Amino acid sequence: MLAARALAGLADRVVVVERDELPREPAPRKGLPQARHVHMLWSGGALAMEELLPGITEVLRAAGARRAPITTDMVGLSPRGWFRRWPESHHVILAGRDLLDATIRAQVLADERIEVLGAEVLGLVGGPEAVTGVRVRERDGRERILDAGMVVDCTGRSSGAPRWLTDLGLPAPERREVDSGLAYASRLYLAPEQARRGFPVINVQPDPRDGGPGRTGVLLPIEHGRWLVTLSGTRGGEPTPANASSDDFIRFAREELRHPLVGDLIARAEPLSDVAFTRTTVNRRNFYERMPVWPDHFTVLGDALAAYNPVYGHGLAVGAQSALILRDVVRRRGLGTPGLSRRIQKAVARPAGAAWDLATGQDVFYPGATENGPTLRDRLVAAYVNRLMYTATGNGRIARRVTDVTSLERRAEVLLTPSVLLAAVVGPLKPPLSGPPLTGDEVKRAGLR
Repeated sequence: MLAARALAGLADRVVVVERDELPREPAPRKGLPQARHVHMLWSGGALAMEELLPGITEVLRAAGARRAPITTDMVGLSPRGWFRRWPESHHVILAGRDLLDATIRAQVLADERIEVLGAEVLGLVGGPEAVTGVRVRERDGRERILDAGMVVDCTGRSSGAPRWLTDLGLPAPERREVDSGLAYASRLYLAPEQARRGFPVINVQPDPRDGGPGRTGVLLPIEHGRWLVTLSGTRGGEPTPANASSDDFIRFAREELRHPLVGDLIARAEPLSDVAFTRTTVNRRNFYERMPVWPDHFTVLGDALAAYNPVYGHGLAVGAQSALILRDVVRRRGLGTPGLSRRIQKAVARPAGAAWDLATGQDVFYPGATENGPTLRDRLVAAYVNRLMYTATGNGRIARRVTDVTSLERRAEVLLTPSVLLAAVVGPLKPPLSGPPLTGDEVKRAGLR
């Protein structure tokens, strides 16, 4: 939808080819099973979305979404200890994925220049020099060719682009996968009445240094006083489909995570859904920007370009940033300009690569994640990031630099300035916290005492 918005006004007609029936209201749909799990839109993506849809943050808030300051409204256990709740540096938009999608979709499709075609894309039309359209199968089974001056692939993890390109006579793209074996299970709860407004995000992260599976728990306060809770574990430590009962879900949260806080909270909340379970979590990146030849009039964005372990919450932000890049490059160069698509592909590789480094920097250390294990560069980067995370537990300035990068507002180079390097050597300026930094009021409202 954001890619369509990006191109509206730059083309005579924008057609979104969509296989699913799109609901008018926030509701599940077949092609988005991951909507049952936690999603966060980091401020780097929210700002890009505002560029494309001015005022969308307030529209989302009016629909029930929440703008939460980071790290002020986050209680997080990092691999090196509890983060303090520093003054706001960045923010996240918190909402169920169905609400987020429906709200954005309504804003985009209010533009009469954009239309939706209910169909499935079967392949590209054209040759190795240029793409001229797509072959589609409509819902009545009829196949036809949809001519296009530009084709943008936003089909997500299941994208057929590598095969489509080879069908045109082009080489297969270079691809890398890092598979931590992560599985994740989610459940929706109604928060205790007094904790339905203004409750912080709870995030219990694993410590990859302990050599075992990495288990994570995230509690996300979303619209209508609900908590969306996702529990995850890497190979050998997965929450299993047997966790369909309330007792098993709570047991994993209390006993398998590094701290029982998430389990203690949901034990006092009312379950509203069954447990949703997913294993589609491999980090996968197609290096289209490295292809020796790239066809004109074809671009790949979002999860179709690079898909990440969803635990890190960067997919939505990268998608929004990539759509904004698409608009800006097309504006500068003009549709139909030779080499335009290659320029776009190289430009969108920047936010995709930043999120890729954040996701794989930890996942690569889990057993079986890669064929040959972490490289020397992986180990050096991880050692430095580990030291930074330790420093950030007791140094607000370094915590801000870290969230500069995790929010996708700034590039990782900000972590390599002389002042940050010196701070990492010195370490935290405050002693470690002995427990989660919940306020007394939050503890009381959640019913923990």
